[in-house]
Amino acid sequence: MVVTFPISGWFALKIVPTYERMIIFRLGRIRAPQGPGMVLLLPFIDHWQRVDLRTRAFNVPPCKLISKDGAVISMGADVQFRVWDPVLSVMMVKDLIAATRMTAQNAMTKTLVKKSLREIQVEKLRIGEQLLLEINDMTKSWGLEVDRVELSMESVLQPPQENLTGPLATVPPMPGLEGLDGTIQQLAAHLFSNTLALAGSRTVSPQPTAVPLSPADSTETVNEVEPPTPPVLAAASSAWRKPSVDELLSAVEPVLSEALVGQVGASYQVNIILPSGSRSTYFIDLSSGSGRAGRGVPEGSPDVILEVAEKDLQDLFLGDLRPLSAYMSGRLQVKGDLHLALKLEELVKAMKQRR
Repeated sequence: MVVTFPISGWFALKIVPTYERMIIFRLGRIRAPQGPGMVLLLPFIDHWQRVDLRTRAFNVPPCKLISKDGAVISMGADVQFRVWDPVLSVMMVKDLIAATRMTAQNAMTKTLVKKSLREIQVEKLRIGEQLLLEINDMTKSWGLEVDRVELSMESVLQPPQENLTGPLATVPPMPGLEGLDGTIQQLAAHLFSNTLALAGSRTVSPQPTAVPLSPADSTETVNEVEPPTPPVLAAASSAWRKPSVDELLSAVEPVLSEALVGQVGASYQVNIILPSGSRSTYFIDLSSGSGRAGRGVPEGSPDVILEVAEKDLQDLFLGDLRPLSAYMSGRLQVKGDLHLALKLEELVKAMKQRR
């Protein structure tokens, strides 16, 4: 350096601005941060790295989450951070931004799955402050401090299963139960409807009436007007027996229409596990025309293959179990596009309207 000073000065002297610090490793040993100003380096002996102390930002890419009430949302975040200890930021983590982004994404996922959709929309700022504290607990050992976390909701992919209160959905109060919670009101309405159905199923049909005309001869007048034949599902429910798979299929065929095909636009193969352990295969083709349903596999390759127990299939078609809940609980196995599988709810709604 002394002999070739005019030339070696360009390599040995470095200028460090105020907003940066230089971390020097001399023969592998870390030294105290150098700068700002002029810093002398020893060629072939010192290895150095610059650390920016200014506030920087990155975004957490949108990811799909399932909220507490069953809503599927696409949520991302914008994070601002700065380095407060240059030595720790170099020693503890290799890629500072990638590690912080992963930490922020994990914290956001764990927090939002415990919140309902309404809470996420209304309390977005408070949730951001909570995430700020949780992320800082993880990153303070890296010499990094997060200054701001701002959540950004891209879209709501699936509405919540039950949203009884709040601005998204309201349920009119039942007479006499106005002071109770919305959940209790809905439960009372459900029990009240079941009571009416039970009372209707036990109603005694009118008996034939006999009108004597004379002591020697009498004529018996019988009401020959037969009540209309109830739908398959209604007859099965009045007998307190869930319909079989074939009866469900018979109830599906009348609701198939071009409008339903336009809403769904997919072909399904349903593998049903019977109580005996054997399997039965059915298909529901809602990809063209007015739709078709029957035994066996559909023509061509199905868009989605479903595997479900017979009891769970009955609950799905009777409206007692939603497709998303069945999938999340493991009662419905899906091979294919999950978004197309969840469109089966349109078929369930059409069956409810027909009933």
